[in-house]
Amino acid sequence: MAAPNSIASESPKLAHPAEQVRPFVRLKMAASLDGITALPDGRSQWITSPQARLDGHRWRARADAILTGIGTVLADDPRMDVRLPADESSPEGMRQPALCIVDTHLRTPPSALLFSAERSVHLFVAAGAPSDREAALRMKGAVIHRLAAPEATDVADRLDLNAVLATITREGIADRLHVEAGAQLSGSLLRGGTVDELLLYLAPSLLGTGRPLATIGPLASLTDCVALAWESVERVGPDLRIIAKLVRPK
Repeated sequence: MAAPNSIASESPKLAHPAEQVRPFVRLKMAASLDGITALPDGRSQWITSPQARLDGHRWRARADAILTGIGTVLADDPRMDVRLPADESSPEGMRQPALCIVDTHLRTPPSALLFSAERSVHLFVAAGAPSDREAALRMKGAVIHRLAAPEATDVADRLDLNAVLATITREGIADRLHVEAGAQLSGSLLRGGTVDELLLYLAPSLLGTGRPLATIGPLASLTDCVALAWESVERVGPDLRIIAKLVRPK
């Protein structure tokens, strides 16, 4: 099986209507065979194998930037960087993609492990978010993007993800965006039609009750589903790696 880095990049900046220009978005997920990403208490280390996790780092390395949400930052305190064996690194060292965090209320701790990697960190926050942490975060090298709230009243407490993606493109942060996030942010991206490709690792296990891949429903009809078209299914260690394109409504 060829490593992902050996595959030519197939994901240039997409041509959307002017107000919707955004990066190519790949959403990575890892779950049990019945679609559970964590136990009810949030424990998820480790559902998939070391081979699958290493493969995931190779896919991270292909991106210009990684996107996650503040829920993941606060729950797991992840580094969210690329970690590969020495023989897969260039002589100049590891190239780290930029990191983008959807953080509506500017709750990212300045002590977070994500600041340990040498790369740019971009926080996307609401225009009226508290500013008490802003100076400390800027001292850590964070670039803070304040965005207007979406107009829809039912999402007034969230950021407009279209505006986040448009800013990532407009500011030259990324043409290829790799997303690793919780069910809420993943579901919002899928419902909004802003995911181009799904990268899914499935472990040969059944966990029953737990946290889902993405918060999408409830749906009024089966035709309201997020439709996929299979691109490939391969073994990675004991796990399956599925790559699927999202089917756009005609």
